[in-house]
Amino acid sequence: MKKFVETAGFIVFVQGAAGLLHEWTGWFRLWAVAARLDFLDDYGLFVSIVLVVTGGAVMIAADSIRS
Repeated sequence: MKKFVETAGFIVFVQGAAGLLHEWTGWFRLWAVAARLDFLDDYGLFVSIVLVVTGGAVMIAADSIRS
């Protein structure tokens, strides 16, 4: 279970990082889920920041899971 939570946190973190790179450079549109959702057009930067923070928090919280 711990590895699953760590992996999920890593995927969320990578999605946020790809979203930030897309907002700043225009690249990584295929990787960034937030960039592909039309209703998040105006909030792409904020959603990406939230994804990075949430992914980091989930990875840190995975250490408290006992296996």
